[in-house]
Amino acid sequence: MKFNCNKTELSEAIGNVSRAVSVKSTIPALEGIKVKVSPGSLELTAYNLEMGIRTTIGAQTQDSGEFVVSARLFSEFTRRMPAEDISFSIDENLVISISCSATECSFSAMSAEEYPELPTVDSERSFTVKQSILKSMINQTSYAASVNESKPIFTGELFDIENGSFNMVAIDGFRLAIRNENTDCSDSYHFVVPKKALLEISTLIKDDSGDKICTICNNDRHIIFEINNVFVISRLLEGSFHNYRLSIPNGFKTEAVLNIKDLSTCLERCSLLIDDKNKSPISCDISGNSMKISCRTGIGKINDTVPAETSGEAVKIGFNHKLMLDALRAAEGDKVRIRFNGAMKVIEILPLEGESFIFLVMPIQLKG
Repeated sequence: MKFNCNKTELSEAIGNVSRAVSVKSTIPALEGIKVKVSPGSLELTAYNLEMGIRTTIGAQTQDSGEFVVSARLFSEFTRRMPAEDISFSIDENLVISISCSATECSFSAMSAEEYPELPTVDSERSFTVKQSILKSMINQTSYAASVNESKPIFTGELFDIENGSFNMVAIDGFRLAIRNENTDCSDSYHFVVPKKALLEISTLIKDDSGDKICTICNNDRHIIFEINNVFVISRLLEGSFHNYRLSIPNGFKTEAVLNIKDLSTCLERCSLLIDDKNKSPISCDISGNSMKISCRTGIGKINDTVPAETSGEAVKIGFNHKLMLDALRAAEGDKVRIRFNGAMKVIEILPLEGESFIFLVMPIQLKG
């Protein structure tokens, strides 16, 4: 079996699918990439039994067949070849030989017989979203997904599509992130995608994707994202997701409009006094036209003031600096609205206008 292909195209394809290669598996073949040679094309597949990635590139081929190759060796040898045109051949003993200009190398491949098939999903149940929007939605919410495996459903993000509105939601018990976009999809969808898969999808989407479209297909168990001829297949998480709409406050008693950078820089200064041995909530006092921030630990203390446009009742509240910083870093724009309903009610962070995102942070009771 022989084939020729372009080094740059192959390297990019290997890099894309390698994200789903199993690090350690009871099935040795899953630690490699399956290569399927067909007339005029190469199909590359990686699968770790939770997520799979498949893509196809053009090639000059002789014969047809498939084999599994070490992801590391396949990637490194291809990337380090001296010219763009690379020739491959695989003999009856599954030894793969690579030649490019004056360079020749070879190593063992594996049979593809034990490589499991990727799950199939009916393409009839599908919808589309701009790649740039999907990337933004993932990046603005993934920080709030849980890392605690004791509640697997919260290690993923809810896709909630209904009545022309697309909400992506993440929650971990201490914070909640919602990102909203209008959609032309007329159907209703409610499913939870693992955060790990979404982060890989965000990485696959290029910053200059423009108006390019991602097609999403799903059934009760799996979902497929199609991004520029790269197919990402992931299992869906089972279980009952939190009714996030009940967590959103109906109103507010206090609102502060402030610069994201000003508050973030202030909280970063506070973080210098906080570590695993010296933990303390941030004390926040909102009154007049300022937000007074203070923190005291065994390391030292800090008092700071952030300019703000405030309205409503004065309030003093405590919160975890990291939870607030994560939310501020995920926010878009220069300014945010932060709303309060008293010292022990959830803190709500919104854009200056509209509700394209809603971030909630649980407060911490202050001593005294």
